[in-house]
Amino acid sequence: MADAPSNRSLRADVEALAPWFQNIDLGGGLTTAPAHFLGDYPAFKYRRFAHALPADLTGKSVLDIGCNAGFYAIEMARRGAGRVLGVDSDPRYLDQARLAAGALGFAGIEFARCDVYDVAALGERFDLVIFMGVLYHLRHPLLALDLIREHVAGDLMLFQTMQQGSAEVFAAPADHPFHKPGTFDPPDYFDAPGYPKLHFIEREFAADWSNWWAPNAACAQAMLRAAGFVVESHPEAEVYLCRVAPVPFAEMGAGAVYPAQGMRA
Repeated sequence: MADAPSNRSLRADVEALAPWFQNIDLGGGLTTAPAHFLGDYPAFKYRRFAHALPADLTGKSVLDIGCNAGFYAIEMARRGAGRVLGVDSDPRYLDQARLAAGALGFAGIEFARCDVYDVAALGERFDLVIFMGVLYHLRHPLLALDLIREHVAGDLMLFQTMQQGSAEVFAAPADHPFHKPGTFDPPDYFDAPGYPKLHFIEREFAADWSNWWAPNAACAQAMLRAAGFVVESHPEAEVYLCRVAPVPFAEMGAGAVYPAQGMRA
């Protein structure tokens, strides 16, 4: 059966903005990236951790950093969020997001061009910050987390990063000695699979030059703590739902403890 005129027009608009990295179902059998190399991405991934997010976001504000084509912004609007702002540094992604949101009846979602390093310019805090699939593309990942914590995170943050290496988490000591006792050798735990490691990718990862970093699980969690977030849940291997800590970790002082995690500063 041929497309109705309105659907033919929408299909033409979708094709004009190709390629799409997010496969969004626009209804009527039209999806934005049906041949995506990951399949129905990111919907299949979202289904794994959607239960960890508040089901009702009525009256809440949401900021989606690195929103791409707006998949997560749209999903938060479906949950009733009162204000949703998606930001990205790529104008084509923002055009895709506006098209998808409008086609699905969520024209009230706002989209704006903004780099993660410039989030202070937004001038407001949000009840939920979404920071999915961005960290490993950044040359200064910890700075980005610091800026989010300092300027825009009001309560919760949904975070995801590509991870490589061990899924073990080693309980690193509060203070690191230069040497093992009685030797001039470095402590063995630096080579432990579960010690926090941020792997630097000098050239390309999966044929993508913008993939700079791949933390292991311990490092992803340690970076979140260092930026002032408490991990509330870990619903999927690379996904963390975090809450803003009362005081940024770096300001707590030696010996301080986050009760929810039991990790000493």
